[in-house]
Amino acid sequence: MHMPPRLIIPHPVTITPAMRAARNGHGAAVLLLTGLPAAGKSTAAQALDALLFSQGHHASVLDGDNLRTGLNADLGFSPADRMENLRRAAEAARLLYQAGQIVIVAMIAPLAAHRAQFAERLGQDYLEVWCSAPLASCEARDPKGLYARARAGQLADFTGISAPYEQPLAPALVLDTHTLSPARCAERLRVLLVERGVLPEREVGHAPLPIA
Repeated sequence: MHMPPRLIIPHPVTITPAMRAARNGHGAAVLLLTGLPAAGKSTAAQALDALLFSQGHHASVLDGDNLRTGLNADLGFSPADRMENLRRAAEAARLLYQAGQIVIVAMIAPLAAHRAQFAERLGQDYLEVWCSAPLASCEARDPKGLYARARAGQLADFTGISAPYEQPLAPALVLDTHTLSPARCAERLRVLLVERGVLPEREVGHAPLPIA
């Protein structure tokens, strides 16, 4: 028996973005921290999260490795799976964004097509941040030993070695994670959010973290 297609109609929201911003004292945005493996994306994301938390702001971190242990645990590293990995991350970020959060996404997102998914889903409040640590610096860090395995031919399609990384052409910010400390990276990102009107220019009633 032929069944008619299910009709999916998004439910209208009750609380508007303006209402959430008024209550939170800041706007919502999604920052995608993209870069080579071991470029310092996760470290910078956590530092920004801590800084925003210390100032009373509402933020969440979506880390690529953490997503692959849960939401994206069923995905591999084929081109199709990588695209789906980024699509799900973009959708999760959009839901948090709609809830008034400043969402900090730390993912390699190696191709322009990957990052385009975020831009398409999030519009003007999507901020692309390139963590520009050079390959030699990332390989020297290699905290998980992945570059060494890739060089030995044990990992196929490893970004930066056997798979490409397409440098962002017009990022909102180029973050030199090779020379800047995590605290300095967090401060640069905070300033970006102020410049884009997401955060207020002055913080009231909260002591910022010390900048190392």
